[in-house]
Parts: sequence; structure tokens; C-alpha cells
Amino acid sequence: MRGIQIAKYVSGPEELKVTTLPEPKPTDDQYTIAIHASATNFFDLLQIRGKYQNQPPLPWVSGAEFSGIITATPKNKAAGSKFQVGDKVFGAAQGGYATATVAREEQLRPVPKGWNMFDAAGLFVTMPTSYAGLVTRCNIKAGDWVLVHAAAGGVGLAAVQIAKAFGATVIATAGTAHKLDVAKRFGADYGVDYNDANWPDKVKALTPKKRGVDIVYDPVGLIEKSAKCTAWNGRLLVVGFAGGPIEKVATNRILLKNISVVGLHWGAYATFEPEAQVTVWNELFKLFESGKVRGTNYTDKEYVGLESVPGALKSLGERGTWGKVVVKVPQDGQSKL
Repeated sequence: MRGIQIAKYVSGPEELKVTTLPEPKPTDDQYTIAIHASATNFFDLLQIRGKYQNQPPLPWVSGAEFSGIITATPKNKAAGSKFQVGDKVFGAAQGGYATATVAREEQLRPVPKGWNMFDAAGLFVTMPTSYAGLVTRCNIKAGDWVLVHAAAGGVGLAAVQIAKAFGATVIATAGTAHKLDVAKRFGADYGVDYNDANWPDKVKALTPKKRGVDIVYDPVGLIEKSAKCTAWNGRLLVVGFAGGPIEKVATNRILLKNISVVGLHWGAYATFEPEAQVTVWNELFKLFESGKVRGTNYTDKEYVGLESVPGALKSLGERGTWGKVVVKVPQDGQSKL
């Protein structure tokens, strides 16, 4: 197969090289998948530099999210019998930047009806994160006003669509006019530039009687400022800290407004609450197949072939993209997307 192997840590994506590698060897509980599309993630940029919290032993193939076609099923049928050879799947497992990988059954999902593999490649991380945050943790309901920070990002565009599917009004924040336009294309009702120092006042002014928003979806690290435009009984959802520093929030405002601050660590559900993962995915598939939620892949530029992965990662790291940046991976010169 061909892939991007990390034999030693690099200083940046421009140092990544595509080489010929041995075919992956599945364990008895793993499927083998021919990859047709690979999605990029910020944690890939950390991992190739040796700075991520989970570092595989060297050497390893980089990348995690993908979509493709099953080419071999597990030897241990009890560990994997849901998929058959030829099935189209998407998922996440180490080694996404390659023409083939291996994964256990719980790391895979079927490509939704009516979807292609290009769009499906970017679903596994962002969609359940946003659904679990808004629905499981914040109990979103029709009529809620929802503020989505970094709304043109992967989890942001997922959150915008899910909030709209539940009948909420969405205020999106982003750092450029183009990204605000993208958020509106995916359903956001209003857009606010978070580079404006007065953005909390502008958000609050948009809400009925200037009461503030009911839910704040925050993957950036803007909880403290968001409390200024949160309504009575509001919910502040901590998803991540893409902005850098981890905040220290003054708790007096939380008390005075009866605000709830909740966190979301989607990956930990596999350990602490696996049954919730089943529920989240079942409900997401209903949204996927109803057309209420669509793929969030970046389309301003096309990335084709593993050789384009360094450029895709570089653009992602420079925050010049929106949504999920997905690379098409042709198999023998052709890609069944």
C-alpha cells in the first residue's frame, strides 16, 4: 500500500512524505478497509510533531478519520459480523493517511443512505461531538437561542445544523466575513464577528428583549465572555480550547444568572457510557438520512491524492479553511466516491 509513515517526528506537515509500505496486518478482531477519502484533524498536526496526548510507538502511519470499502472481515466472527466485504463504511483508526487501514467494528459505521464516501469521511468525530453536546448535555429544544462559536469549523457546522434540526435559532460567530457566510449557508440565522470586542453585546441585542442566548456551544475557549450574553437558566457547553489558553471563569455570574456550565468529552463515552454512543449514532443517522444534516466538507479547494495531505494539513493549521478538510484517495487511479 501507499501511506504517510512517521518514522521520526517532524516540525510540520510540509515534511510529510508518501511512501510504499507493507499492507496492514489485521488482528483477529479487525476489518481491513481500502481507503477512498481521508479527513484531516487538528490533532493530526500535534501527533506528527510528537505533541499529542496519545502517541503511538514509532513508526506509525498518520491520520485517523476515513471512509472506504471493506476488503476483509475479522477472523473472529464474534468480534465483527456487522459488515461484509464490499460494504462502504466511515470511521476512525490509526493510519487514515494511506490507501488501506484496519479497524475494529466499533470504530466503523455504514455510509448513510444517499451519502457518498467523500462527505461521509468527515462525520465520525464532529457529528457525535456536536449532537451529544447539544442534545445529551444541554437538552436543546425548539425555540432555544443557540450561540455557536467558530461556527464555520467542523464541529461548528455540525452544531449549526443539529441546532436548526431541533428548531433552534442560531447565532454564529467566526473571524471572517467568508466564514460567517459559510455558517449561514449551513443554516445559521445570524452572524457575529468575534474579533469585535463588543461581540457579546451584539449577540445579546439579537435575542428577544435582549435576554441573551439559552445555549452557548464553545469549542474555542470563550466561556467567560459568553456568560455576558447568556440568558437566565442558560447552558454554557465546554467542547474544547482551540483558541489556546484554558479559561478561569468568575463564578459569580454563573450564580447570578442561574447558569449551568457543562463539559463534553465524547471520546470518554466509550469507557463510561457506551450505551449513550449507540443512542447518539442512531439519532444522527435519522438526521443524515432525512436530509436535515449534510456533510460539512471544505469545497473552496479540492485535495486529491495522498500527496496533497501536507497541503491540506497546512491550510487547516493556518485556519484558512472551513468545515472538514477531506482528501480524496484514489485506489489504483480511481476513487469510488
